[in-house]
Amino acid sequence: MHILLTRPIEDCHEMILKFQSLDHEVSHLPLIDIKAIKHKSLDYSKFNGIIFTSSNAIKFLDLKNINKKIICFCVGSVTEKKARSFGFQNVFAADGNIDNLKELILQNFNSSEGKLLYISGEVISSNLDKDLISNGYTIERVINYRANPIERYDDDFIEKLKLKMPEITYIYSQNSAINFLKMIKNYQLENLWMNTNLMCIGEKTSAILNEIKWKKIFLFNPGEEEFLLYKI
Repeated sequence: MHILLTRPIEDCHEMILKFQSLDHEVSHLPLIDIKAIKHKSLDYSKFNGIIFTSSNAIKFLDLKNINKKIICFCVGSVTEKKARSFGFQNVFAADGNIDNLKELILQNFNSSEGKLLYISGEVISSNLDKDLISNGYTIERVINYRANPIERYDDDFIEKLKLKMPEITYIYSQNSAINFLKMIKNYQLENLWMNTNLMCIGEKTSAILNEIKWKKIFLFNPGEEEFLLYKI
């Protein structure tokens, strides 16, 4: 099976190797470039919990002055793995869904226990902080990275893609979906995806690509990529 992965290489290298070990052909077309954003210095002692909705939020955070025993909420298993690799010990992980992450916080952190720090990218798919505030929580959101669209692609790669279109394509964010659609139109690939299964994180992401004719569209959470191979 031919699989197209679209995350930056550092986020999908292990998955490429995994799929290749299962005898799949893997193509890699990163759609966004993740860059750090400078933010104000933080007094971590003011916070009693921390929320990460992506592994990039952890990667671009200065962690040397933070107590790694602080209660830590992660959106999914990939983010949890990154948090543990940076030394966080008290980690709770949802299944990749923001709504489930909110429920996880509500069940495991009382609003009276103190202030939460929410580290995120510039663009978010859900107003998690506002939802928690409406439930009586005190929370501070800090933005420490942005996703820049990749503007140029290798023409040889595009030509090879035309000759053998993927059976599965994974899209991980609204930013990626927007840039993917732009790439498809720029290279006049609109009519080549009818035998491709599109795998998207969330309905908002898939909605951006609805104007393209796909074989089928699936919604998934990070960590379910291999499982989806057996659904088609």
